[in-house]
Amino acid sequence: MSTSAKAESGPARPRHPSRVLLKLSGEAFCKPGAFGLDSDELRLIASEIRDAAELGTQIAVVVGGGNMIRGADLAQSGIIPQATADYMGMLGTIMNGLALRETLAHLGIDSRVMTAIDVRAVAEPFIRGRALRHMEKGRVVILVAGTGNPFFTTDTCAALRATELDCEVLLKATKVDGVYSADPHKDPGAVRYDTLSFAEAIQQELAVMDMTALAMCQERAIPVLVFDFKKPGNIRAVIEGKPIGTLLHSATDRPTPARA
Repeated sequence: MSTSAKAESGPARPRHPSRVLLKLSGEAFCKPGAFGLDSDELRLIASEIRDAAELGTQIAVVVGGGNMIRGADLAQSGIIPQATADYMGMLGTIMNGLALRETLAHLGIDSRVMTAIDVRAVAEPFIRGRALRHMEKGRVVILVAGTGNPFFTTDTCAALRATELDCEVLLKATKVDGVYSADPHKDPGAVRYDTLSFAEAIQQELAVMDMTALAMCQERAIPVLVFDFKKPGNIRAVIEGKPIGTLLHSATDRPTPARA
């Protein structure tokens, strides 16, 4: 739900950035409420990335692994330590990355899987310079295994890699159409923001990304655009600068509700 009141426009949205980082959750790889990999969902993701790449923007993709295993949930059993559960989650992201690479190849898009943990039989190690060269050659770079360390989320990985790779914007693909003042499924008065400062998001503890990721993007002034990836054409649309989703930024002005 969004407010019906008109508001002043916020900071300009990035338009045709030269390089972006796309963060995909593991849920993007399966049907809602399901687990594992779904071929239809893979085709949807890959075709969206292909359409966006046709604009000439260099694309790096960080993938989650929640469709395979959720380390935090597994660790709650008290049997498997958090560190081990997190490494298991990293392996899940590698499976997702390999599936995405093969689906992109099926659509004629060249890509490379780069991993933060050593699995040389299936993926290249992440090396910043090599990743940049791949993107400069028009290849989509798929980044897996998070940061390679337990206790860090793939959101934090996305913020870190966006910083390392000099990305102009971090695109966070979600199941909802932006950031709300409250859970719109529980609060009918929830307002969707068009723009929102990092400081406001952190202060209000809005469920956008984990606090480490938000703080890193704030410090490095990397805007984050939160949008619904399930709507066809949305990835390309946000790269084109269309008013979709919520833009998080480093400015200190008040949050801007979405227009009616």
